[in-house]
Amino acid sequence: MDKEEYRYSTDRLLVSEWHSIAPNEWNQVGLDAVVLNTLTPRVTQSLPPVWQGAYTLERANHWINERDKEGVTLIVVDKSSLDAIGFVILFESSNYKDLRLGYLLKESAWGKGFASELIQGLVEWSTNKGISSITGGVEVDNIASKRVLEKNGFINESDINGSEEHMYVWRNRHNK
Repeated sequence: MDKEEYRYSTDRLLVSEWHSIAPNEWNQVGLDAVVLNTLTPRVTQSLPPVWQGAYTLERANHWINERDKEGVTLIVVDKSSLDAIGFVILFESSNYKDLRLGYLLKESAWGKGFASELIQGLVEWSTNKGISSITGGVEVDNIASKRVLEKNGFINESDINGSEEHMYVWRNRHNK
């Protein structure tokens, strides 16, 4: 799938591949500044250890380059303010029908229903694109993220005993 095809919107959010979003669709401050302002210690505490710690513009640019090598990163924009409030990171399988999901929102966007709306939009987009499944790992203690995924049809398919991460899977029932 072309990177430009990674785009959807919800009532309050515009979600687009981060290098393909049009300048008039968001308050451009530069991706490095968005990363710097988003990846705070509270946001990264449930993420991989290499993502934790203080960010500088240099480290933010390195993070952007690493995401570009790994998969497709989408920027999440609040339509009312045009401010970037987070990221969705998708990794495609070799058949382009199965996705691995990571997402994060800046602290100021927490508790406002954005995460649920973001994932609901992703599920709708995936259904329309014929994606077979989406898998997302969630740290055991990240109750809010588990609720968001469960509310949107993801099932915990991990071996719960002793695991620090639970694997949640959404399967497209319209795709046989």
